[in-house]
Amino acid sequence: MAGKRESYSGYTADTAKNLLLDAGAFFIDFDIKEDDFDSAVKEGKLLGATRGGGSFSAVPEIRAIEVDGVHGKAKGLQVIDEWEIKMNANVLEVTLEGLASALTSSEIDTASNETYDVLSAKNYINLTDYYDNITYVGKISGADEPLIIQIYNAINTTGLTLETEDKSEAVTEMEFDGHYDEKDLDHPPFKIFYPKKEVDSGGGGVEG
Repeated sequence: MAGKRESYSGYTADTAKNLLLDAGAFFIDFDIKEDDFDSAVKEGKLLGATRGGGSFSAVPEIRAIEVDGVHGKAKGLQVIDEWEIKMNANVLEVTLEGLASALTSSEIDTASNETYDVLSAKNYINLTDYYDNITYVGKISGADEPLIIQIYNAINTTGLTLETEDKSEAVTEMEFDGHYDEKDLDHPPFKIFYPKKEVDSGGGGVEG
């Protein structure tokens, strides 16, 4: 056994290179091949400024196959029954497009009223109500390119809630679910694009 240490920690020289910094940003229909952060903002794909950031989760529902004589879970006898894919964003900006996103299934009437665009909900969900993707773009401390997470065939499943109060601003909490496409039932509807790291040339520390 190695010699006595005063303390133990997971902290290493690489720790500063592997931190996911700040809240990042959320986009609608971000094209991983064509878009970068600036072009996606320019094209109006940004979901909006956030307060309280957001979250991503990919959780499998795992079922253990029971076998007589085995008094617990046995290695190799687990199956994934389904995946629950979610991306949350706490959106500070109240825009027409953002409200429409929150309503899951909606339509915008821009013609009938001279003063207002009129947003209304529908009692059904069309295939066109699903976004191709909802995308998180965030900064990894040790890479030049961002970390990108996409969930596919996404709709907000929590509806619209607006709470207002003095000396504060309304935040719309959106929770998007990813959905399988009939053309690809073998892969859960998300991908994580992790930037390749540069060869270490010394230095270190966290760059914001």
